[in-house]
Amino acid sequence: MNGPKNPDGRIGEGGGGPGPERIAVGRAVVLIVVAVVLGVLLIRVGSSRGSGTAAPPSTTTTTTTPHTTTTTAPAPSPSVKVLVANGSTTTGAAGYFTNKLKSAGWTTLTPTTAPKVTASVVYFASGQQKPAEQLATTLGVKATAVQPLPASSGITGATAASVVVVVGPDLSSQVTTTTSTTAVSSGTTSSSGATSGSGTTAAGT
Repeated sequence: MNGPKNPDGRIGEGGGGPGPERIAVGRAVVLIVVAVVLGVLLIRVGSSRGSGTAAPPSTTTTTTTPHTTTTTAPAPSPSVKVLVANGSTTTGAAGYFTNKLKSAGWTTLTPTTAPKVTASVVYFASGQQKPAEQLATTLGVKATAVQPLPASSGITGATAASVVVVVGPDLSSQVTTTTSTTAVSSGTTSSSGATSGSGTTAAGT
């Protein structure tokens, strides 16, 4: 059977637009192209992320400076009278420490002697414990050596003192002794006496 004729009398091909098959093929091609493009983009994005270097975590360091507190010992009160008594076998020990305390600002009485003791003692009269503790610190005596002054101490002149220091072997070992009378640049020593570097000491105390 012949197809429809064109106005010019020729038999033409079948009329109408493209068939359904051609449309389906065109859409498939477009979808494939889009899928390929998306795949390429995804591969590039993944590669750039994988090759990147992660930034190291930040570290914060806090430095604390310790606070230093300096404590200054109060100056000795002039009203506190200190008596040093030699309770050791070292000649001149009382005079030595009398001069030492006087140089440190303490008001001292004439050195004397005391019954022998095995360790130094710092006695205090009523209301004078604080100065006694301060004086013990100055001499390097233990806090347990600070005690109330007994009523019968056997120490001459103790009743006139605010604080009485009885020098024992632990303190007398600091005394510098000499066997002859020698003039020194900072003081004078007597025969079998002791020098403190700030004055003259009397033998026997």
